Amino acid sequence: MIRGVVACLLLLTACYGNAASRVISLAPSLTEIVIELDAADLLVGVQDGGERPAAVAALPSVGRYGQLEMEQLLSLRPDLLLLWPGSVSAAQRDQLQRQNIPTFTAEPHTLDQLADQIEQIGERLGRAERGRQVANGFRQRLTELRTRYHRDAPISVFYQVWDPPLYTVGGGQIISDALKVCGAKNVFDDLKQPAPQVSLEAVLQRKPEVVVAGSTSQLAMWKAWPSLKARFVVVPDKGIERPSGQMVGAVAKLCESLSSER
Repeated sequence: MIRGVVACLLLLTACYGNAASRVISLAPSLTEIVIELDAADLLVGVQDGGERPAAVAALPSVGRYGQLEMEQLLSLRPDLLLLWPGSVSAAQRDQLQRQNIPTFTAEPHTLDQLADQIEQIGERLGRAERGRQVANGFRQRLTELRTRYHRDAPISVFYQVWDPPLYTVGGGQIISDALKVCGAKNVFDDLKQPAPQVSLEAVLQRKPEVVVAGSTSQLAMWKAWPSLKARFVVVPDKGIERPSGQMVGAVAKLCESLSSER
């Protein structure tokens, strides 16, 4: 009996002894991952960026995209920061590094990397089993989507992030990888910047078969260019822009929208 209790205690120490207990999330997508891992109770602060999920509605804010409230963050005494590099300025990232607060940096460029990082965050939060469960479910759905929507000749897609000026996603951006899962190819996948600015002429030269944009109003500009023989699709789920576990569902909706069967 005593040996069994000791064994259980040792196992708990091995699994959770170094787990964080005061976590600050510095991106809405990372906050979503923590919630998906059933670990919202570990959060003591979040960076704001749009409407918050109910599970973290009452938590203190540590700033908004690109601008941390450093004093507020430090006052919360975090023992782990979940960091999306683009959500914090370079100067403030350096400042955080000097504080020697343990930090997990997440910037997945592919959906497979996202699944791996969900699993790694689960380990850091003492939710390793839940992390494996969420990550494996994510990977299984990815495999199903790749099989279902595979094309020997991928559909060429222009993914319109913003206008004017026109912004798109580069080849190293996770949305570009989502297009691959759907049997499509980003016409600007040769660009390395995550969100490059492109010219109207460059889009027309690359002759995309489909233009994907965030809203119908963004697509209106293309009416003036009948030479662009493309199909137009509005992003069916904004979750495609938040790299968390829910993203695989958003990818499924994007694949359905891009499918020629529609």
